[in-house]
Amino acid sequence: MRQILLTGVACYLGILTASAQGKPEWKDVFTRINQEVLTNSKAYSSLRDATSTIGHRLTGSENGKKAEQYAYDLLRSYGYQNVRFQPFEVESWSRGTIQVSVGPDAKDLQPVKAVSLAHAPVKSNVSGELVEMGNGLEADYKASPGKVKGKIALVYLGILPGSGEGLKNLHRSEKTALATKYGAKGIIIINTAANGVLLTGTASVTGKLIPIPAVCIGKEDGLALREKLKSGKLEARIQLTNFSGMIKARNVIATIPGKTLPNEKIVVGGHLDSWDLATGAIDNGIGSFSVLDIARTFKALNLQPERTVEFVLFMGEEEGLLGSKSYVKEALRDKSIDKIRFMLNYDMTNDPKGYSATTDASKSLFQAIGSLAQAIDTSFRNSFRSGAGLHSDHQPFMLQGVPTGGAGGGSLPNNAGPCYHADCDDFRLVDEKGMQNTVRYNAMLVYGLADAPVIEAKRLTDQETKDLLLKSNLKEPLQIAGEWRWKD
Repeated sequence: MRQILLTGVACYLGILTASAQGKPEWKDVFTRINQEVLTNSKAYSSLRDATSTIGHRLTGSENGKKAEQYAYDLLRSYGYQNVRFQPFEVESWSRGTIQVSVGPDAKDLQPVKAVSLAHAPVKSNVSGELVEMGNGLEADYKASPGKVKGKIALVYLGILPGSGEGLKNLHRSEKTALATKYGAKGIIIINTAANGVLLTGTASVTGKLIPIPAVCIGKEDGLALREKLKSGKLEARIQLTNFSGMIKARNVIATIPGKTLPNEKIVVGGHLDSWDLATGAIDNGIGSFSVLDIARTFKALNLQPERTVEFVLFMGEEEGLLGSKSYVKEALRDKSIDKIRFMLNYDMTNDPKGYSATTDASKSLFQAIGSLAQAIDTSFRNSFRSGAGLHSDHQPFMLQGVPTGGAGGGSLPNNAGPCYHADCDDFRLVDEKGMQNTVRYNAMLVYGLADAPVIEAKRLTDQETKDLLLKSNLKEPLQIAGEWRWKD
């Protein structure tokens, strides 16, 4: 009974907070959103159809073009007459052949199952001593200066057990950049997922071709090689071919004009593209098709908040945030960046229990919105997490000081984690209820944010952006990527 009373008091106080932050009519709007999504959501069925009829959604491929058109047509069918493509030109990459072999000497090499990492050279045939470089962090190279020069680096994708406390991992592209910096002629990255699962993904911090071959091997094979290196030397050979060339891709954009503040904009985005090893149902089908269904929900209910809402399906995220970088570049050129009050990003989002943002500035607003969602369904915990990170489509916006956020407190369905960027990322991993929860709770967030009397979070100044990135320990990865624009 005491717990019930406490819960009731918490909900009551939350509703009081919501009334102070929002508007009385939000309760009715959110109830309608909830009913619409639970009754008519198309997120799950549309994703099932897209994965079965299109397959993968690799940027620059024929499948990628089909995915762009699919999203465009879907938005049109929902009633958006202003759907448009935002084209951009990029350097595409697609895999060709690969052969990796390792042995005690060059005359006794045995094949190792491997997959190329994106933006590896069009053609490579390198041989050399294989050297173990631990986690592949800069500290590993500084500890043994010159160790990897002219050799092939073997590094772990994550942080190895027993590495010590407080180590911050780097993205595979940043680890590849470090190996290149210290003179490696190639890099072999050991996946963290068990059972021989191979991971793909970009090894380039710029979205352009890298100078050395970069490949991924399975966890078990990689750890076995590390053990062998403890008792003797190993030689390795990497042979691969790939394709690269300039191609055109297209972001897909649909807009609901604001009722009274049309020049203030909430961008709601998720990347539509995927890698080519599977259909990308989790990365990022569940995110992008949830965004599409939030857009559907707004049209179905004829919702028009005070501010403009722009739904954006980005292409090229996997190759280096190419679509979102192009969007922000255009927004800087035409000054529309000044209109963006918030960017909400949905990348592999599933069954969220709360919300998140780059900073705490809008915590009270987010939790006011969340308290109404929680009153509708108590399984929503109305949690809030703040923090800055990289490597998804919010990044280009964040680097320009635009407030960013999205869902929080969720988890991937059906043990999908090991299938990240792997050949098992297919529709059987998707959970319909998890997608429904993403759509209904975040349609509420989008509406509340776009309709709020006041958004506390403001666009950061250049100095404030720098301070945020420093506080978040993001200087090193941004320096490695060549995106740290400040001179200390």
